[in-house]
Amino acid sequence: MSAAAVEHPCDDEPETLLETANRLIEQLPGHRVEIIGGLVTVAPPPDGPHARALTKLMRPFITAGLDDGETEVLQGIGLWLPSGPEDYVIPDLAIVDADFDEHLIENNCYDPACFRLVLEVTSGNYQTDLRHKVTAYAQAEVPVYVVVDRKHGRVHVLTEPLPGGYDRHEVYAPGQEAPLPDSLGAEVALDVDEIVRAGRPKR
Repeated sequence: MSAAAVEHPCDDEPETLLETANRLIEQLPGHRVEIIGGLVTVAPPPDGPHARALTKLMRPFITAGLDDGETEVLQGIGLWLPSGPEDYVIPDLAIVDADFDEHLIENNCYDPACFRLVLEVTSGNYQTDLRHKVTAYAQAEVPVYVVVDRKHGRVHVLTEPLPGGYDRHEVYAPGQEAPLPDSLGAEVALDVDEIVRAGRPKR
């Protein structure tokens, strides 16, 4: 999801980042507000093809049994980041441990340790998902990060997190399947052509 940075308003007693983020959430219903690297970012509501791609993406995870038992497949769940005292993100889709409710940290966000996979479907500012969030999710030690790059029609699968990014970064094009690690708890391969087509406007 794309995002734009937001500056703090000037007043006698500056808001905390969380206060700024929560104020923006109230002022901009439907927008996604996150704090990454100490910067508040705001993404506009996703378009229809973005939502359609997410629906297609959920199916293979649910079919593989990842929404029952040890894990759940969730949209829009907050992930608390270790990169800053108030940093958090809201990935488009996540696979989390079934006991994630026990790992609430703050601001409706959960400990990254209970996330097995995070997934983003890009919008206008695709570089946020392919740069800033790569570092953020790697620092949070999320094992698998998947990016559906709608601008270039590709799917990125990043694994083996390191402090500055991911050690492995595989890119898949239409006509290929993007296999995901068995660490998810099941065998899953994403049909790149189906996902890319779902993410395109129909007109």
